[in-house]
Parts: sequence; structure tokens; C-alpha cells
Amino acid sequence: MVQVVEISEAAAFHVKEMMRHNGEEGSLLRVAVNGGGCSGLTYGLGFEPIQSETDILLHQHGLQIIVAKDDVDVLEGTQVDYKESLMGGGFTIENPNAILSCGCGTSFRTAKKVGAPADC
Repeated sequence: MVQVVEISEAAAFHVKEMMRHNGEEGSLLRVAVNGGGCSGLTYGLGFEPIQSETDILLHQHGLQIIVAKDDVDVLEGTQVDYKESLMGGGFTIENPNAILSCGCGTSFRTAKKVGAPADC
């Protein structure tokens, strides 16, 4: 069975650091799909204090991760990593379901979900 979302150890480390820095220890990491961007969908990462009834809960690298059941088809098999480069560091998201990404690299579309494009 494919994990809905896989968080790398490096990404988990940086998420935990952000939680500590923002006073959000014990929060859940929400991985979400939102409408918008050039291609119609964008990713969302954020902290929430509790899981809702419409979420699934994942446990990876000491993190509790929540994903809305409505986003599972779009995110299934997605990998979240954190990479350092000469320009700094940041999270990267690889989604095997994305069939189109915009030039700015912040939005995408899948065969199952198109979303509502907005100006980039």
C-alpha cells in the first residue's frame, strides 16, 4: 500500500524546528491541497492543534501528520523533503499524480482534480 504522504527525515527535522521556534510543539502538521495558482491547485503545509473527523492521521519521524480525506486521491504517493542549496533551504514536494505544473513551480493539476486557476 502506498503511503498517502511521505515526509523525509530532513523535512521532519525542519518541521519540528519550526514548531519549536513558533511555540507550536505538539501540533499536527497538515498537508493540504488548495485551489489557486496558474495550474489550479497549490500545496499547503501548516500546523493545527487537533484532527477533525474528515482527516486521516499519519505518524512519521515523530510527527503527527493530517490529511483531509478529500485530498487523499490527489496526494497519494506524494513525498515531502527539505533540501539545502547555495541559495538556502526549502521544502520540496514531489507528487506522482501531478500531470501539469506551472512555470513558477508553485501550482499543479492532476488528472482527477483540476482546481480553479488564478493569476500568478
